[in-house]
Amino acid sequence: MAYSSIVKPSVYFNTKLYTGNGGTNALTGVGFKPDLTWIKCRDDTHNPNWFDSVRGATKRLSTHSSAAESTVANSLTSFDNDGFTLGASGGENSNSNTYVAWNFKAATYGATYYSKVEGGSQSNSDTASALGITAGTIAGNTWRVAVNRDCNFSIVKYVGNGSAGATVGHGLGVVPEMVIVKSTTGATNWAVYHNSLGNFAKYLYLDATNAVSTDSDFFDAATNSTTVTLGSNSAVNSNGQTYMAYCFASKTGYSKFGSYTGNGNVNGNFIYTGFKPSFILRKRTDDAGAWLIQDNKRPGSNRAVADSLPTDQNVLRANDSSAEEYNNELDILSNGFKLRADNSFGNSSGATYIYMAIAEEPLVANSGTDGVPATAR
Repeated sequence: MAYSSIVKPSVYFNTKLYTGNGGTNALTGVGFKPDLTWIKCRDDTHNPNWFDSVRGATKRLSTHSSAAESTVANSLTSFDNDGFTLGASGGENSNSNTYVAWNFKAATYGATYYSKVEGGSQSNSDTASALGITAGTIAGNTWRVAVNRDCNFSIVKYVGNGSAGATVGHGLGVVPEMVIVKSTTGATNWAVYHNSLGNFAKYLYLDATNAVSTDSDFFDAATNSTTVTLGSNSAVNSNGQTYMAYCFASKTGYSKFGSYTGNGNVNGNFIYTGFKPSFILRKRTDDAGAWLIQDNKRPGSNRAVADSLPTDQNVLRANDSSAEEYNNELDILSNGFKLRADNSFGNSSGATYIYMAIAEEPLVANSGTDGVPATAR
């Protein structure tokens, strides 16, 4: 059995539920200062909005839209030591509406945003090379990277050069298993690479339901443990456009990026992750399907008795602005998740799906000389 070095995953990822107040709203209880905060209204139609510390507060992207970045002064106004502060923007803080915020921790400091690991000994005078971070061929003065190798997550800012084969440093020290790229200055789709798609020429759009497509002008197989290699498609590398790349790799007991095949049965397949999930993002790849998001804070999973299902809702979609929907699709278990529905979005017979999962607890975590086992529910 693999033991995780991460005893407490919530120091790197945490879901925050809150109710909007239509004014200044300082949210605490996240447990760290977020570097990526993804906010979605649960009970009304509002955009799924994405903020990160490399671009800075008030800089908003919406994962259901190809639109360029917008600056919204009363949206997310600051990243704080134990959470974040919101203004009155309805997308994040409409009075009495309920919201979910998924928070991710990278490691940032100083103006240059170079960092090797959270809590490391780096200083503002360190260079990327001194920290073991490769810049890539299109870095220049505009390249920024916030990296947390403890949990294998990085946020990268770069300006494209329009040339196939260009490289940009991701800083992970391992080959990324999922990369999400969005132009902040142009109206482009959110390009997604996932290791389970088969090769780097295959891609999906986070803001759309399309099946997987193949085009070597997006990502390139030369991507390695230091850099992402890009094609010349405008979604990832148009000359002069600014881009953000969000790079992830699996970490034992904390995160996993994989795939499964549906069986079209309410007694669905069990998907082993090696930890109790706190966040699951899924997408059908062989046909159209939404990007489904479930987590351990909102109701809807582990329904044991079919005739006593609650009316609470639990599914949100990354690719549209609709409110939360009830869907008894899966059970979250101590070592993975089990499918409990037969619909086409999550468990159609013979269909293929990819997923991204992040832990609430590792199945067994290192703690001194003894492992700490996860609970099932």
